[in-house]
Amino acid sequence: MMMFSAILLLIVLIGIFLLWGHPSSQGHLPPGPRPLPFLGNILQMDRKGFLKSFQALRERYGDVFTVYLGPRPVVMICGTEAIREALVDQAEAFSGRGKIAVLEPIFQGYGVIFSNGERWKTLRRFSLATMRDFGLGKRSVEERIQEEAQCLVEELRKSQGALQDPTYYFHSSTANIICSIDFGKRFAYRDPEFLQLLDLLFQTFLLISSFSSQLFELYSAFLKYFPGSHRQIYKNLQQVNAFIGRSVEKHRETLDPSDPRDLIDSYLLRMDKEKSNPNSEFHEQNLILTVLSLFFAGTETTSTTLRYGFLLMLKYPTSQRIHKEIDRVIGSHRPPALDDRAKMPYMDAVIHEMQRFGDLIPMGVPHTVTKDTHFRGYLLPKGTEVYPILTSALHDPRYFENPEAFNPDHFLDATGALKKNDAFMPFSIGKRICLGEGLARTELFLFFTTILQNFSVASPVAPEDIDLTPQAVGVGTVPPPYQIQFLPRQRG
Repeated sequence: MMMFSAILLLIVLIGIFLLWGHPSSQGHLPPGPRPLPFLGNILQMDRKGFLKSFQALRERYGDVFTVYLGPRPVVMICGTEAIREALVDQAEAFSGRGKIAVLEPIFQGYGVIFSNGERWKTLRRFSLATMRDFGLGKRSVEERIQEEAQCLVEELRKSQGALQDPTYYFHSSTANIICSIDFGKRFAYRDPEFLQLLDLLFQTFLLISSFSSQLFELYSAFLKYFPGSHRQIYKNLQQVNAFIGRSVEKHRETLDPSDPRDLIDSYLLRMDKEKSNPNSEFHEQNLILTVLSLFFAGTETTSTTLRYGFLLMLKYPTSQRIHKEIDRVIGSHRPPALDDRAKMPYMDAVIHEMQRFGDLIPMGVPHTVTKDTHFRGYLLPKGTEVYPILTSALHDPRYFENPEAFNPDHFLDATGALKKNDAFMPFSIGKRICLGEGLARTELFLFFTTILQNFSVASPVAPEDIDLTPQAVGVGTVPPPYQIQFLPRQRG
C-alpha cells in the first residue's frame, strides 16, 4: 500500500505539466466526472475493471460522456443508436484507430489493425484481397474448415469421453485456419512449436484483459519503467514475431512468383514490385505485424467464442433442439456445409446468442476521430480517442427482451426464422469492422455444427451450479476454465 501511494505521489509530481497543451483543452467534449490533474478519473474507477466504472458513469451522464484515463480524455459512446450514429453515419470521421497501451510497444502504428490513414487503407485492401484469393469468401475456405473440423472430431474421439479443458482443441482448430491463409500450412495438434505459440497467444489475451493492463492504460508513460504484465505481453508477442520472421525467411527462400502459396508469398511479391518506392507500405515491419494481427485476432476471438459457447451448452438446455435440427437438415452421413446455415435458423440463432452473451470485446477496440467532429452537440477535436462500448449494444434492453439472460429466441421471429437485430455488433460496425468477420462466422457455424453432429456434451457439474463468471473482463472477456465431456452420438 505504501509503495502504491509513493507511485501515485511520483506520478503527480512528474506529470502535472503533461496536462498543459493537451488536445483536450480544445473543443467542447461531452460531460463527465471532474478529473484530478494527471491522475484523471482514477477515483471513479472500479477495482473490478473499467467496464463497471463506465456502466455506472453512463447512468449518471447518459450515452455519451468523457472519462479521463490518466491525463487524456476518452469519449465513451454507449447504446445502439449512438454507436451507429458515430461508426456508420459519421464513418469516415470516426475511422481512426486508437492505441491499447500494453500493445503499443509491439505495434507502434504498424500492421493492419493498429495503423491509420493511407497505411491502414492500403494494408486492409491488401489483406481482404489476399484472404479472398486464398479462400475467404470462396468455396475453398469452406472446404478447408470442413477438413479441419473433421481433424478436430478425430482428436475429440481420442478423448473417449473423458473430462477435459476444451481450450487446446478450439485453439488448435481455429489457429490452423488462419495459419493456412497466412503461412500456407496447417500444424499437427501435438506439434510442440504450435502448442507453444497457442499458449503465448492465450496467455497474452488473458494478460491484456487483466486489471493490471487496465491500470497500465491510465499511466503507461510512467508505469512502463516498472515490472508488470505489460513486460510479459511484450515478451510473448516478440516470441510470436520471431516465429513469423523465421517463416518469412523460409518463404523468401522458396518463393515462386508464378504460384504464390499464401498471404506471406503475396506480400513478398508486392514488396518486390514496390521496392523502388521509398514511401511504400509494403515493408517487413508491416508484413510481420499484419500477420501477427491476423494470427492473434483470427485465433483468440473464434476459439474463445467456441469455449464460451460450449460452456453455455452445459448450462442451458439447447443441445436437444440443436441435435434435432442437425439430424433433420444434415443427417449423419455427410459433413455440415455452409449452405445448411439458411435451413438451420435455430443453430444460427444459438451462435448469434453465444456471440452476444459472450461479449468478447466489450469496450470495442479504441477509435480516434480523424478531424474536428461535431457529434450530438459536442465538438471532438481531431485525435480525440473514442471507445464504442459494444457491450452496451449487445445488452441493449430496447433490442433484447431480457439482455442478461442467454436466450436464442432473441434472434428468432414468431415463425422461427432468423431475424436481424441492429444491436448485434460483436465484430463492431463501420469502416473498422473486423476484416475477418466472414471467416469467423463461417468457422463458428462449421465447427460448432460439426462437433454437435458427432457428439453430445456433458459435465458432472449440475447446470444450476455452472458458473459463467468471466475469468477476466478488460479489452477482452475471458470465460472461466471448465471441464467438459464429448460423448460420441449414435450414428443412424
